[in-house]
Amino acid sequence: MLARLRRRRMSFTSKLLCFYPFRCSSSLPVPSMPDQADICLQDQPGKVDELPNLPISALLLKSGPKLGSYKTGDLTFYSLIDKYAALGDFTSLDNLLNRMKLERRVFVEKSFIIIFKAYGKAHLPERAVDLFHRMRDDFQCIPSVRSLNSVLNVLILNGFFSRALEFHSYVVKTYNTSPNALTFNLLLKALCKLGSIGQAIELFREMPSRGCHPDAFTYATLMDGFCKNNRINEAMSLLDEMQVEGCFPNLVTFNVLINGLCKNGDLSRAVKFVDNMLLKGITPNEVTYNTLISGLCMKGKLDKAIGLLNRMVLNKCVPNTVTYGTIINGLVKQRRAVDGVSLLISMEERGHFANQHMYSSLLSGLFNEGKSEDALWLWKKMIETGCKPNIVLYSSLIDGLCLDGKTNKAEEILAEMKNVGCKPNSFTYSSLMRGFFKTGNSSKAILLWKEIKDNDCEHNEVCYSVLIDGLSQAGKINEAKMVWKQMIYNGIEPDVVSYTSMIHGLCNAGLLEQALNLFSSMLLRGCDAQPDVITYNILLAGLCRESSVARAVDFLNGMLDQNCDPDLVTCNVLLKALREKVHPPQDGRDFLDELVCQMLKRQRIIGASNILEVMLRKYLIPRKSTWMRVVIVLCKSQKVRAAINKCWSNLFC
Repeated sequence: MLARLRRRRMSFTSKLLCFYPFRCSSSLPVPSMPDQADICLQDQPGKVDELPNLPISALLLKSGPKLGSYKTGDLTFYSLIDKYAALGDFTSLDNLLNRMKLERRVFVEKSFIIIFKAYGKAHLPERAVDLFHRMRDDFQCIPSVRSLNSVLNVLILNGFFSRALEFHSYVVKTYNTSPNALTFNLLLKALCKLGSIGQAIELFREMPSRGCHPDAFTYATLMDGFCKNNRINEAMSLLDEMQVEGCFPNLVTFNVLINGLCKNGDLSRAVKFVDNMLLKGITPNEVTYNTLISGLCMKGKLDKAIGLLNRMVLNKCVPNTVTYGTIINGLVKQRRAVDGVSLLISMEERGHFANQHMYSSLLSGLFNEGKSEDALWLWKKMIETGCKPNIVLYSSLIDGLCLDGKTNKAEEILAEMKNVGCKPNSFTYSSLMRGFFKTGNSSKAILLWKEIKDNDCEHNEVCYSVLIDGLSQAGKINEAKMVWKQMIYNGIEPDVVSYTSMIHGLCNAGLLEQALNLFSSMLLRGCDAQPDVITYNILLAGLCRESSVARAVDFLNGMLDQNCDPDLVTCNVLLKALREKVHPPQDGRDFLDELVCQMLKRQRIIGASNILEVMLRKYLIPRKSTWMRVVIVLCKSQKVRAAINKCWSNLFC
């Protein structure tokens, strides 16, 4: 009896499945027939294997209607738009929009905003503008202020500030679109980026009459514009104004002002702003700390920067690669690359991995400090941690090895660089050429010069400068002249390094007049080729060797007229000439004292104080009147006594 009932139930179930096939399990194969609307998404021959990689909604569109009255819904198309936009597949997006248009599907503004963002991410702002203009006529979707803001944001993020202003003006007139607060914020950002602060203020003042009230981001945008244009006090006044208007500052507001103060060198006020943040219940984030750490590093206060890093960790604010990179760069600049390596190790222990820029900075710093073994150890460690060397890292290593005289090892690194498919650039070759010249192997340097061209790497002004300087130092002045003429013939404009290299070679060869003639033509060039203190020092040394001390002094006055301040080398050259080339010999005290006075008359305060420092180091005591003039100019009268008292307390405490 039970067996008969079981057979009857199974028979009934099978009949139901025959009448209702759409109730079957999705695992069962269901035949399908493509309809006419599937033509634009049909598979190409031989592409069947790629079908499973498509989004599920794309598979539904390709499969077409099955049985019954099922028809693909609009939501499927919207889902596909999201998928293709995320992938950056704009060809598929265009095909999909055209299909939706043919099928008279309903277009929603949200889908267009998603596509605008995808265009912005792909750096295609003009395509976003074009699609915006097609929304109404081609797709029967009226763009609102949301679409306007989205396209404005795309243009501004891609640096098209003037285009953004033009686009806004056209849309407001053509579509009668009313801007909202976000629109004004975007327009203010574009104006501030263009440096049009006056227009930005006018627009800012118009906002209430246009029915939009500034928010914290509006004020922050305008404050940032003020700070970028060195109008920090006006930015501070906006902070008071916004609070009077009932708009309370947020984290972004404080970060903008702290950044402006740090860039302006006013670290004490920046720190006070952090305290003000805490009083208002706003917790500093990594941007706040990174800004302060960057400001401290710019001022050379590395120990305080490291202390702030520790405070950052204690406050449970996680440092990132920007934080560590800023301090490491600061340590390298202060010739404390070993401390930078220690910080890098500490960073990796905390779970952060150094990037290529950090390693490049540390490698250069270690080599410059003469710590080549430490640099090679760091290179090995970098490889072990899985950081893949790029062209900058390889070039830094080759430059450092050449600086240390290890040209053979540098050649091996160059070969390794080529083997891994990293193509050397002009800087890489120039460093190795300089290394060959430094070790007296000029023939290898010349061979490398020829190899640059063979490897499709252009000879630039840096390569020419290295070759000219190397040939000159090797006593091959005629060859150096030929290279100079070749550089001019090839249309490469000599820069200050190229000129200085050639002038140095001519002076070493005793061709002082030719060097001075080349210097005169250098003065007629643009700003990129104006002589610097190194150029002047080379010519001053050449004049002093020729016993033309009076002529050297006249040349020094010309140097001051060109707004180039003397340095320690300048003073040493002139002091040596005064001792050895003048009868009776002079110690140079009166000469340097007069030089300080001349620079004070020209309002060159820093340069004058540097010469005064040289005098003190050489025990050439300046006149009391000269000393007092420098102190009065450098120090504010109310702070002089405090500085003196602090100095005495440091000496005797």
